[in-house]
Amino acid sequence: MAAAAALEAMAAAAALRRAAGAGPQPRGIVTHTGPPRPRGPLPRTPWTTRGPPPEVLSRRAERRPVREQVELDTVTYEARQHRVPGLARPRFPAWQRGWHDPWHSPGPRYEDMALRKERGCFVCHQRVRMLEGVRQAQWLTKTKLVQGLPPSVLSIVNDPAHQLQDQDEAVHRAIAHARLWETTEVAPRREKYCPVLLEDLIHLCRLMTMKYPSLAKRMLARNYRIAAVWERESFLLQVRGLNGILMNSVAPIPPVASKEEILATEEHVLETFYPISPTIDLQEVNVYRELNDTGFKDGYPYPHPHTLYFLESANVRPDRFRPEQLRAKMLMFAFGNALAKARVLYGNDPKVLEQPIVVQSVGTDGQLFQFMVFQLNTTDLVSSDGVKNLVWIDSDQNLYEKAQCVPEVKKRVVTKPAGIYGVQPETFKKFLALYLHGAV
Repeated sequence: MAAAAALEAMAAAAALRRAAGAGPQPRGIVTHTGPPRPRGPLPRTPWTTRGPPPEVLSRRAERRPVREQVELDTVTYEARQHRVPGLARPRFPAWQRGWHDPWHSPGPRYEDMALRKERGCFVCHQRVRMLEGVRQAQWLTKTKLVQGLPPSVLSIVNDPAHQLQDQDEAVHRAIAHARLWETTEVAPRREKYCPVLLEDLIHLCRLMTMKYPSLAKRMLARNYRIAAVWERESFLLQVRGLNGILMNSVAPIPPVASKEEILATEEHVLETFYPISPTIDLQEVNVYRELNDTGFKDGYPYPHPHTLYFLESANVRPDRFRPEQLRAKMLMFAFGNALAKARVLYGNDPKVLEQPIVVQSVGTDGQLFQFMVFQLNTTDLVSSDGVKNLVWIDSDQNLYEKAQCVPEVKKRVVTKPAGIYGVQPETFKKFLALYLHGAV
């Protein structure tokens, strides 16, 4: 009976709604009573066209007093000694060791360091990639560029008496050893074969020691650090840090350019690249020391820099220097080694050197070679006038065209066996000539 009465009541309520003209209300939808909201644009009133009056804006912009907030203690999981979701992470005071540990010390702030200076110094280190390449390095080092190798080196290249016996075959074996035989990998990585190739080529050059005994008075130095400071117009510049493998010698390389050629550089005008700053991509520091150091102690038996060898052996292409950037790096560090040696021999006063200092440089990525001969004529580098330094560059010389590590097979027929293709002997002749320069 109660169920029947409930059903009758529900039916009566539905009949009343239908009689009132209101349809059934769907569940979950909230209906609003009253007139409908306007859907068109707002009416054009002074407030909608020009905004509220200034007195209303001033009242809205007034700062209202902030109510006092009661600080509540943060509930953490420190007492439970384990992480609890919903509770804050506890913060503990820094632990004091009670003694100075240099490996775990934050160190002083930059503002409190003893070597901090107000004047910034622009540093060139081994990872600096110059945007303008050799042009930028020329301006920074006050250097005139001459394309090709100097005549004293070309005379060694073209003389068959200064070559090895079966030289082409020996070079081919050296390349094959680095690219094919040194590792059991199918295709060795660049960081593996590039140093091996350089060592093999230098070993071939050492075979000339029996013919020229003065070649025995040389030494290779790795992981040495150079430091050289100079001023260029309003900039303080510095070359420092690790760089390539340096071959030192007992006797220096004789000057490449004559005195007439050196004096003729006064008329040369250095190229600028305005609006780009000449110090772009150099690292600007305020904590530094103005130091000139060759990287070797006094009394070192091989005091004169001879040739710098740079390896660009990064496996990932974005990490490698482009050839233009590599040549700029070679020029900067060849200049840095020559300048540091000039400071030792002639002091820190800027002057035109009585005996120019020559430093050579060779750069490679395992296939493409860059050759450079740099001659430091002056240490007066502030102004762009006067005598300039000289550099000879022979760029982009391929030692070989391709190293086929895996044979090409088409239709079960080997169309191209594994091996070294396109060996260019002229490149090694230049490599050997730079090694022999100063001894023949």
